[in-house]
Amino acid sequence: MSATELPPHLLGIKSKGLGVCGWILFSFSFLSMVITFPISIWMCLKIIKEYERAVVFRLGRIQADKAKGPPDVFVKVDLRTVTCNIAPQEILTRDSVTTQVDGMVYYRIYSAVSAVANVNDTTLRNVLGTQTLSQILAGREEMAHSIQTLLDDATKLRGIQVAQVETKDVRIPGQLQTSMVAEAEATREARARVLAAEGEMNASKALKSASMVLAESPIALQLRYLQTLTTVATEKNSTIVSSAHECTRGHWWHQLQ
Repeated sequence: MSATELPPHLLGIKSKGLGVCGWILFSFSFLSMVITFPISIWMCLKIIKEYERAVVFRLGRIQADKAKGPPDVFVKVDLRTVTCNIAPQEILTRDSVTTQVDGMVYYRIYSAVSAVANVNDTTLRNVLGTQTLSQILAGREEMAHSIQTLLDDATKLRGIQVAQVETKDVRIPGQLQTSMVAEAEATREARARVLAAEGEMNASKALKSASMVLAESPIALQLRYLQTLTTVATEKNSTIVSSAHECTRGHWWHQLQ
C-alpha cells in the first residue's frame, strides 16, 4: 500500500481470513501448480508495471492488505492521470436561459483498492445552474475551480484525486445568439454616438474660444481671412485678386464702431 492510500478500515473493507474452504482451495491450487511445473509458472505469473496497482479478489473478497498470492480474479488499476469526458448536459441558468455545456475532467487514482472510475456528471449541472449566462461565459476558470472542489469532496474516499476540470463548450439557442449579436451591435452604435457627440462638443468649445480671440483682435481676424483666401486659391488652383481697401475694410469698420 502506498503512502497516499487509505487504510482498509476507513474504506469499509474488512480483512477476513480464507476459512476452511479457502485454505482447501488454496492448497489445491498450489499443488496443481507444483505438479504442472514449469508450464504452470508461465500461466500464473502476472507482471504489474510501476505505474499500475493490482486489486486481488480471492473467493470473491478483496485482499486489502497486499496484492499477492494466487487470486481467482485480479484487476489492474492505472495510477497515471487520465481524462474523462463529461457528456453535454442541458442546464437552466439562474436567469432562465437554457444552455448546453460539456466538460472534461483530469483525475488520477491514488488508492487502487477503493478506486471507483465514475465521475459524477450531476456536479457540473449543480454548479452551473446557480450562475447566470454572462457569469458562465466570462468566469469559466472560477466555475472549473468550484466543480473541482466538489468533485474532490465526493471522490476522496473512493481513491480518486481530481487534478483539473475544464468546460469545453457552452452552446446557447440560436435565437438567443441573434439577440446577443443585436445587443452588442446596439452597444457599439451607442458608444460611437457618444464619442461623436463628445468630439463635436470639444470642437465647438475650441471654435468658441477661437472666435472670442479673433473678436478681440481685428488684425488676427484679417490674417485669418487672408489665410483662408490662400487655402481656397491653392485647392482650386486659381488666383484671387483682392484690393487693399477690402483687406483693411474690416479694420476701419471696427474703428468706426
